[in-house]
Amino acid sequence: MRNAALILGIIGGVVGMIVGFFSYGYTEFVDWFGNEVPDVLEQVDNVGLIRFMALFAPLLAIAGGAMAKSRAMIGGALMLLSAAGMYYAFRFNAFTMFPIAMCGLGGVLALAATKPDEH
Repeated sequence: MRNAALILGIIGGVVGMIVGFFSYGYTEFVDWFGNEVPDVLEQVDNVGLIRFMALFAPLLAIAGGAMAKSRAMIGGALMLLSAAGMYYAFRFNAFTMFPIAMCGLGGVLALAATKPDEH
C-alpha cells in the first residue's frame, strides 16, 4: 500500500502542477491583458488563493508521496491536505478530478498502511 501511495502522490502532484501552471498563467494573463472581456476573460474571485494553491498543493502531494514509504502518516496527511487544497481552490472539474482523486486515494492508502513506520 505504501508503494501505491508513493506512486499516486507523485503522479497526482505532477498532474496538479500542470493544472496549477495553467491556473497561475490564466490569472497572470488576465492581469496582463488589462481589462476583462465579459463572457470571455474574467478574473477569478480570489487571485491570491489560486496562485498560492497552484504552487503549494502539488508540492504537498509530491512531498507526501515521497514520504509515504518511510513516514506513512505524515505523507498521507500531506496528500490529503493537497487534495483538499486543490478542491478548495480549483473545485472539482474535468481538469482537477484526476489529481484530486489520486492525492486523496494515495493519502488514504498511506494512512491505512498497517506496517508501522520505519525508524
